[in-house]
Amino acid sequence: MADKNTQASFKARLASKDIVLAPGVYDALSALVAEQAGFEALYLSGASIAYTRLGRSDVGLTTYTEVEDTLARICERVNLPVIVDADTGFGNALNTQRTVRGFERAGAAMIQIEDQGFPKRCGHLDGKTVVPVKEMCGKLQAALDARASSDTLILARTDAVAVEGLDAALDRAEAYLDCGVDALFIEALRSPEQMDAACRRLGDRIPLLANMVEGGKTPVQDAGALQAHGFRIAIFPGGTARAVVHLLQGYYASLKSHRTTEPWRDRMLDFDGLNAVIGTPELMAQGKRYE
Repeated sequence: MADKNTQASFKARLASKDIVLAPGVYDALSALVAEQAGFEALYLSGASIAYTRLGRSDVGLTTYTEVEDTLARICERVNLPVIVDADTGFGNALNTQRTVRGFERAGAAMIQIEDQGFPKRCGHLDGKTVVPVKEMCGKLQAALDARASSDTLILARTDAVAVEGLDAALDRAEAYLDCGVDALFIEALRSPEQMDAACRRLGDRIPLLANMVEGGKTPVQDAGALQAHGFRIAIFPGGTARAVVHLLQGYYASLKSHRTTEPWRDRMLDFDGLNAVIGTPELMAQGKRYE
């Protein structure tokens, strides 16, 4: 289970220039499998919650309570720091404070707040808007004031590259840095040159996050290349959902065609295999202590 020590260690970890690679997760099971794969942090993607919980697009349909519940289930199951996508804070500065308090209680190590207008949408979709810098700075200050511990980190995201251009986005990032946030996320950088420009201007002063979206606006690079640019966090937020959907398409097509799972067995865990992953034998042994 994630705890305050996990949050504190993540804050210390980000002081290193060695990049943190955080895969996207969307529920406790995906988080558990990622932890077992050896990752040191996780990214709870709002888009992936929309995809998996609602079967809908990332266009601002998910709510605070849906994300908070998902986050709590993940932090109860795994002992890794979780970066959570809080969208716009789900409203104004007061809503943002409720979001930060709730996500902190649920176990978040880092809470991401963006400067999009409403309705917000995936950072790699067209047609975004951004709120005024002053409004976003008010939200960020509200978020910083709301947290119970400075080990709960606030990540400020700007979507202004697509709306106002790179220079304006970097100016916004400077303003958010001045608010006292712990990390910055400049969404949808269009090229390696833009990535270098962001890191040159900001990377020595604060951890920068790079968002890798397969088929999105930013060229996908591996974690080593991103570290060479100057990023300290790399997320692959929606790759998990895209991989799962691709797998399910094949599985369901095979079951529909063959009317049995036998042709797919070499790509599945059996009953005991899945129970081993989720810890059923350990849970049964724990239960015997109370008989």
